[in-house]
Amino acid sequence: MDERSVKGHRLLIVEDEYLLADELSRELTRAGAEIVSMVGTCEEALAVLDAESHIDGAILDINLAGEYAYPVADRLMEMQIPFLFATGFDATSIPDRFADITRCEKPIDVAKVIQAIGRV
Repeated sequence: MDERSVKGHRLLIVEDEYLLADELSRELTRAGAEIVSMVGTCEEALAVLDAESHIDGAILDINLAGEYAYPVADRLMEMQIPFLFATGFDATSIPDRFADITRCEKPIDVAKVIQAIGRV
């Protein structure tokens, strides 16, 4: 898929590394996505999910400064909001309930994230 696949998508970025989150935000915006919010903690991410009425997808880092983002992933699944993991974790270290979730390994290739978002 090409970059048009994210055009018009309203996305949440959950990433504790500001420079990486900012790069993702800029590239996704350039590709036509709207960034609903860019947050670095589970608490902030859950607050955004409670407050926003329309989110098309999310990019979720698993390790947020030592806190696992699995509660956010669970909430996204409950809300039926597609998401992908952008993480340094390998597939064997992620709980089985997330086995079908797309995983983009760090260092992040933004073009691959854009492609993956179009598929989630």
